[in-house]
Amino acid sequence: MSGLADARIVRPDHTRSLALRRLAECFAAEGIPEGDARFLMLGVLDLRAVDLALHGGRALGSEGADRLEAAARRRVAGEPVARILGTWEFWGLPFRLSPETLVPRPDTETLVDATLETVSDPAVPLRILDLGTGSGCILVALLSALPNATGIGLDRSWNALRTARANALDNGVAHRTLFVAGDWCDALVGRFDRVVSNPPYIASAVIAGLDREVREHDPMAALDGGGDGLAAYRRIVDATAGGLLAPGGSLHLEIGYDQADAVTELGRKAGLRQTGITRDLAGHTRVASFVGRPDKAPA
Repeated sequence: MSGLADARIVRPDHTRSLALRRLAECFAAEGIPEGDARFLMLGVLDLRAVDLALHGGRALGSEGADRLEAAARRRVAGEPVARILGTWEFWGLPFRLSPETLVPRPDTETLVDATLETVSDPAVPLRILDLGTGSGCILVALLSALPNATGIGLDRSWNALRTARANALDNGVAHRTLFVAGDWCDALVGRFDRVVSNPPYIASAVIAGLDREVREHDPMAALDGGGDGLAAYRRIVDATAGGLLAPGGSLHLEIGYDQADAVTELGRKAGLRQTGITRDLAGHTRVASFVGRPDKAPA
């Protein structure tokens, strides 16, 4: 925090507009996107964008300045905005976060899109399984779009499951969800129409070189995919091909930008047929989709 040790970034007599400029300038000097200043101010002070536009001349006051100052210094120290606020938006829905959950990323909305594209009638009562559910954002987003679907979210972390349950309640789909503690598919029986997952897929040796914000603030269990980054995929495709998919069901996996061929081969060896690779908005391969082969479909 160069130059910030003895000087406040914002003061009680600063107007909202001036405080926003001060934050943006401070963040820019530290190599932080200036847009983070706006997100932080809106979240910390519980403001809407219109509040800044119409009432930007209002002073922060002592309490507001202190809260914003503390949050700004956390951001400059490397903590992501979403972690500071404790909430983030995904699929247009609000989600609480906890130390055991990843921050929902726009790239992961590609997984929701790819899954929904396989549903010709949103009113059909589907059974959905979300493996490694974390904050529950994928499952909750799918259930919000599929009003007659039900879902199970599985995770090894009890704290993550508590967060996911709270998010299901907040978004009005808790009555159609069940959250289960387990190690991937070991705790499950039954057949599902859609199986989805954003598993850990970063090779262990690569984690030390990740951005500081990820390395120091995201849960390691949600990042580390083993020596080659494929450990979770092996478990998931084997269990899915082994009986978790209902006849006609499909599996949708978020993948790393360079993992399409490897994950496709894992699915093939497990008896699944790939139906597509979906790219995210940046053009990177993001989702691998599969169905059970006709001769492998459960009876």
